[in-house]
Amino acid sequence: MNITFQSLQPLWPELFLACAGMILLVIGVLSKKENPTRSITLFTMMSFVAVILLLIVQPASSEPILNGMFVQNEFTIFIKLLIALGIIACLALSPRYLERSQIAKFEYPILILFAGLGMMMMVSANDLLALYMGLELQSLSLYVLAAIRRNHIKSAESGMKYFILGAISSGMLLFGISMIYGFTGSTNFDVIATTLLQDMHLGAVIGFVFVLSALAFKISAVPFHMWTPDVYEGAPSTVTAFFAIVPKVAAIALIIRLLYLPFVALEDQWFEMVWLLSFASMTIGAFAALRQDNLKRLLAYSSIGNVGYVLIGVVAGGEAGISAVLIYLTIYMIMTIGTFGILLCLERDGMYFEKISDLSGLSRNHPFMAYSLTILMFSMSGIPPFAGFFGKLIIFQSAISSGLFILAVLGVLTSVVAAYYYLRVIKVMFFDEPVAAYDIKDIEWSRKLVITGSIAFVALFIFFPSFVVNVSNQAVSGIF
Repeated sequence: MNITFQSLQPLWPELFLACAGMILLVIGVLSKKENPTRSITLFTMMSFVAVILLLIVQPASSEPILNGMFVQNEFTIFIKLLIALGIIACLALSPRYLERSQIAKFEYPILILFAGLGMMMMVSANDLLALYMGLELQSLSLYVLAAIRRNHIKSAESGMKYFILGAISSGMLLFGISMIYGFTGSTNFDVIATTLLQDMHLGAVIGFVFVLSALAFKISAVPFHMWTPDVYEGAPSTVTAFFAIVPKVAAIALIIRLLYLPFVALEDQWFEMVWLLSFASMTIGAFAALRQDNLKRLLAYSSIGNVGYVLIGVVAGGEAGISAVLIYLTIYMIMTIGTFGILLCLERDGMYFEKISDLSGLSRNHPFMAYSLTILMFSMSGIPPFAGFFGKLIIFQSAISSGLFILAVLGVLTSVVAAYYYLRVIKVMFFDEPVAAYDIKDIEWSRKLVITGSIAFVALFIFFPSFVVNVSNQAVSGIF
């Protein structure tokens, strides 16, 4: 293994992030400011902007490095750009909320930085051990973020639940990796693929089931979703936004790479498993959300349902299916960013909104926020001409072209059910009497930028869908 700075070019974004994280940690500790959180947050955002620039200048595809443990191609670059953009948006929403909630700690943006580093590492992993290292770096950061409001009992509870269940999933992942290694003799993706194509060991299949179950936990797919509503509700709202936006993108990308690279020989086995995960996630996500009064729990079940739609594209497979997944992930991420951006602007008597009833009469007190949230709710419902409609349309088209008629029909039916609770939010904002005045004061420019950008993308997507579609189609070449 001949390592030079030039030979590590595919790894430059991750190396830069690791160095930036360690430098910012030292700066935060030694800073003479009373609270350097805003400065550290700004520098963290700038670090991810630099990562985006490094990713853009990366060669489209490169040979695996570090003894075949790390790869960079069109697919991984696309996913990493989504991760970086999502993290920048989450950090832009955070400073005011952290200060108002008295949890403005400089470690917050640094933990998000290291979580982002872990996601990028696991997306490019070409070895099961590299995958595990990236996944655990992300998970350990997320455990701390979930419980960062230490004096709040719900936050501590959510952090503990997430840690315990996350530790179980990590154990399942390691056990699966050990079985795969035992029956294939390697943890390298390429060697595993070659071995399974020649001889499909039952032990390796069982190990794969454990690995897929552990990753299903990370994306909140039913029946591994039980942690999601409680963690979303208990964690600080900006952390909930981060959970809903970024880790799912990375985990779904990892699942796609695993299914279509090292375990492509097991397609007959994993097809039925992923089909059932999609079926259950859409159904439970749609019907369980109907009974929710808490906005964050509602968005938790909404994210579970959306994972079901994404898995339709994964099951459909082929370039059309995976391209549909990338398009849907992009649209879903931007819709979710805008939704949380608006919710973080709404408060009453110093308390941020958490109940659906808190939105009553919002259209009379703050029409801009009400109409912006309405556009996002229509888009999440899949109502044309907004971006969410096109995301679901492309997913269902890929399912029909692959003969998955049952999943496509179920997806349409659960979308109709889900429209009820999205439209319920709109009904409360426009037709219910206001409970009390809202404290919508000076909204930070960063929040305004995030919300405006999200609304513009969702509303104007119909005029430039080809850009996202073309970029997604190019990214799929990294898989096929």
